[in-house]
Amino acid sequence: MSTVTMKHEEAKKLVVQKLEEAGLQQDHAEKVAEILVHADLRNVNSHGVLRTEHYVNRLKAGGINPNATIQFNKTGPVTGFVDGDDGFGHVIGDVAMKEAMKMAKENGVGMITAINSSHCGALSYFVQMAAEQNLIGIAMTHTDKIVVPFGGKEAFLGTNPIAYGVPAKTNKPFILDMATSNVAFGKILQYQEEQKDIPSGWGVDGNGETVSDPAKVVSLLPFGGPKGYGLSLIVDIFSGLLAGAAFGPHVAKMYGDLDKKRKLGHYFCAINPAHFTDLNVFLEKMDRMMDEIRQVPPAPGFSKVFVPGDIEQANEEENMQNGITIASTVYQYLTK
Repeated sequence: MSTVTMKHEEAKKLVVQKLEEAGLQQDHAEKVAEILVHADLRNVNSHGVLRTEHYVNRLKAGGINPNATIQFNKTGPVTGFVDGDDGFGHVIGDVAMKEAMKMAKENGVGMITAINSSHCGALSYFVQMAAEQNLIGIAMTHTDKIVVPFGGKEAFLGTNPIAYGVPAKTNKPFILDMATSNVAFGKILQYQEEQKDIPSGWGVDGNGETVSDPAKVVSLLPFGGPKGYGLSLIVDIFSGLLAGAAFGPHVAKMYGDLDKKRKLGHYFCAINPAHFTDLNVFLEKMDRMMDEIRQVPPAPGFSKVFVPGDIEQANEEENMQNGITIASTVYQYLTK
């Protein structure tokens, strides 16, 4: 596959330009671009600038409000919800996590749901926001159906990702961001764009049989069988039902009905360790835990043991210096 490597600042400018041309207000365009580039810096290209064309198409079709008035509604000392007015989930999620962080700093915890939203990008961005301010961050979002329930033949659930960010003293934050399917659907799209076969167990056809051709994927499989399936339902409950939004097969499609508002729900939580224990001791113990995990002797076939987030953070450091690598087709779209 042909690729292009470019400075992340340049990629961000190109994304902002495309979104503004499609009618999105500048500050919202800049936040969307920032979160897309965040994903590419971490080599999570499935959630990177690859998505720009889809967002532009949805904006032009009327499926996203380009001038959303996002409103926070406080419902208690540690609870509230953000009404996104059908705008970009990236901006809505940013508002929601910031409000959760304010509550956590004051009262120890903050839990915010978001409604009337759209795709919000990589959840790692939001939990990292919290971790960088010595807070534990949690984020969840439901997505449209593409994953079969354990033992099922037809899709019922979304990839329903969940993310955690935990601060440390000298280490970079612990960041766990994962789909409850074996892979995010964006990974299937990335492999299709790169004209590569997908590994066994990622996707199935209409008969529930595993396929290697990404173009033949009809549904995805939950990770860990019944365990991933159960966790996926939890994500749907927290980000869908708790937010007063849809669940499972009732969630609006991302890649269909571009003219319709998706009305997605999200869940964001910030926890202040200082309200539970001595903050300094907590941060030092996180360092010790992470350092000791990395010292575990690797099994045959592995070079070392990683902590969640290690690989992505190493990618980010390298790509900040050398640039992000994207498919040539994506580059051509951004620059045409």
